[in-house]
Amino acid sequence: MITRRVLGTLAAVAALAAVAVRRRAVAGVPPELRHPALYLPLNVTNAATLAVGRRLRFPGARIRPGVRVERRTVPAGHGHPPVGVVVYRRAGSAAAPGALLWIHGGGMVLGTPAIGHAWCSRVAAELGLTVVSVDYRLAPEHPFPAGLDDCYRVLRWLHDEAPALGIDPARIAVGGDSAGGGLAATLAQRARDTGVAVRLQLLVYPMLDDRTVLRERPDRPVFTWTPASNRYGWTAYLGHPPHEDDDRPYIAAARRTDLTGLAPAWIGVGDLDLFHREDVGYAHRLREAGVPCELLVVPGMYHGADALFDRREPTMTAFRTAMLKALLAALTDARPAGSPQ
Repeated sequence: MITRRVLGTLAAVAALAAVAVRRRAVAGVPPELRHPALYLPLNVTNAATLAVGRRLRFPGARIRPGVRVERRTVPAGHGHPPVGVVVYRRAGSAAAPGALLWIHGGGMVLGTPAIGHAWCSRVAAELGLTVVSVDYRLAPEHPFPAGLDDCYRVLRWLHDEAPALGIDPARIAVGGDSAGGGLAATLAQRARDTGVAVRLQLLVYPMLDDRTVLRERPDRPVFTWTPASNRYGWTAYLGHPPHEDDDRPYIAAARRTDLTGLAPAWIGVGDLDLFHREDVGYAHRLREAGVPCELLVVPGMYHGADALFDRREPTMTAFRTAMLKALLAALTDARPAGSPQ
C-alpha cells in the first residue's frame, strides 16, 4: 500500500525533476534574455488556471508621459454589443493623420488594453499617430466570431469617423501581438473582402494557425506560451478542439488559401517562439501571393521577450524599433521623436 509519505516523496522528486528540465531548457536562452518567469511552467489549461491568469499583472501597463488617454465606446449595431476602446494621442501638438488599430494579446482568453499601454502610448508619443486599442470580447465566454466582430466594428468606426478623429482613412494600420496579431491578420483578410482600406498589418509573433495544436511538439523548448496553453486558447476560441476540416472563414489567418490583395505586412517573431514556424510560413505565402511582407526573425527570442526587455537589452530594443519604423514608413512622413537625422 502506498502511504501518504511515499506519495509526498514521489511528488517532490517529480517537482525537482521538472525544475531540472526547466533549468536545462532555460540554458538554451541567451543569458541577456533570461528572466525569472522562464523558470515557471505557466500554463492556461482550464477554468481555474484561466481565472488565475486573468488576475496576473503583465508588463507594459505604464503610459508614456505626454500622451492623452481616452476611453470611448464604439456604438452597437445590427444586434452586436458596443465595443470599448482606448484612444491614445500625443498631447500638446498636432497629430499625424495616420492611425493604428491595436489588438492586445492573451491567447484569445486573457488580457485587456491595459497590457499594451506602454507600446500604444509610445507609438502615439514618438510617431504622433492616433492609436485605438480594442477591448474585444474574450473566449470561452465569447467564442468566434465575437472578438473578430468587435475588431471589425472598430475598424469600420475608424473609417466612418475619420474626419472627426482627424484621421486619413487611407492611412490606417491594423496590428497586434500574439492572439492580437492573429486577429489583426484575419481582420486584414475580412477588410480586403469587404472593401475596407488597410495600409499595413503589423503582426507581432502572431497566433495564426489553430492547426499548430495538431502537430507534433516543437523540436526545442518554448516559453511563456506553451503547446498546452495554445490548445486551450484555440479550443476556447473555436468552441471545440481544432481539427483539420474546419472551413469557417476567418477562424485562423493561416487557413486562408488565397492571400492576394491583402495589405502589406510586417511580421516579427523569435526562433524560440511556439509560433515561429507558422509565422515564417505565412510570411512566405504572403510574398508568393505578391503581398509585400517584411519578416524579422530574432535568434534566441521567445514569446513576449520584447515586453520584458525593451530598452533593457539591445536585440529587444531593436525589435520594437523595427516595429516603429514599419509604421513610420507606412503611415507618416515624419521621424520618430529622438531618432537620428
